[in-house]
Amino acid sequence: MTGHHLILGKLSDVLTGETLDDTLDERYRQKIARLLVERGGYLPDEIEPRRELLLQAGERRAAIKVDFVVRIAGKAAMVIRFGPGSIVSRERSTLAVSRLVEAYQVPVAVVTNGEDAEILDGGSGKVVGRGLEAIPAKADLAEKLRNYSFPAVPRARALMESRVAYCYEVDGACPCDDTICRL
Repeated sequence: MTGHHLILGKLSDVLTGETLDDTLDERYRQKIARLLVERGGYLPDEIEPRRELLLQAGERRAAIKVDFVVRIAGKAAMVIRFGPGSIVSRERSTLAVSRLVEAYQVPVAVVTNGEDAEILDGGSGKVVGRGLEAIPAKADLAEKLRNYSFPAVPRARALMESRVAYCYEVDGACPCDDTICRL
């Protein structure tokens, strides 16, 4: 056992074929990846798993993993954050991540516990859908992007969002969480 996750063995990543530790959390991540590919119509190479994101709050820095960044025509169109338990408590940090993974606002942010999901409009932060079945399929997301301008996130806003994400993801994390790298 490492960190705070019980390792049940090994499993193969649906998207990359990489061998990963089989944990309860990873089983949910793989469920989400299968849902994106099989129901959503995304190609595995349109979904970037475990995207590293650097956060900073003043002098404190840390790297976290963004569970999935979904791209359409090379543009990040959706971020998906997984975490067990309550999804409402992860809305704000997921929105912050949607403003940090690229220099522009990612239009869709999804927070899920693997059983339920909230789909958030990246710009307004409003909940626009609920449930795993509401996660946009590729065709629906592509349609949403037709008139989307990918507005730049101003540097001052990015610094604020980084502090918000740091507070939720790093300061609020269990000290034994080995998915966070405090720098």
